[in-house]
Amino acid sequence: MARKPTSDAHDRILDAAADLFDRYGVHAVGMQQIIDELGYGKQLLYREFASKDKLVVAYLQRCTQDWDRTLESAAEKSGTPEEQLVEVVRAVQAMAPGTRGCSLRNTHAEFPHPDHPAHRVSVEHFKTVREQLRALARQTSAANPDRLGDRIMLIIDGLYASGSVLGASGAAAEAVDFARDVIRFETSVTVG
Repeated sequence: MARKPTSDAHDRILDAAADLFDRYGVHAVGMQQIIDELGYGKQLLYREFASKDKLVVAYLQRCTQDWDRTLESAAEKSGTPEEQLVEVVRAVQAMAPGTRGCSLRNTHAEFPHPDHPAHRVSVEHFKTVREQLRALARQTSAANPDRLGDRIMLIIDGLYASGSVLGASGAAAEAVDFARDVIRFETSVTVG
């Protein structure tokens, strides 16, 4: 017998879906698997999320909110823009091990068609991230701040791509020092 839904059914469904999507990938998880995980009826799931695409988009939107909180936290913990860039890399370095990588990147890979809503959400997110990192880099003394922002993004991408393989120690732990080195280099280069 299915359990009665609580008033927070929307969030509970999204939590369960996110956990399954993060573990197995979006395509590998069916709506029935989410229903079974929760013990809710199919009708409730489809009342909250009319389709799997709508559920996937909500999941990705939640991931983008997590990124925004990471940036806010970096700003709170650090003083200078240079320190904030390092703190963002440190936050990702702490999260990446033990995951299958970046949820948005993984989902983007699963939905390559540019018209799919999941594809559009992930592409828009990465455009925004790039601009956020570039905007932060523009507050530094870097001669080419857009290049600095892009380099920090590449370090972050590398962490997500390799974090699950490398773990919290080893090469993944070097990412923070690498970010510092890149920032130090970029802010010491003068335009000639």
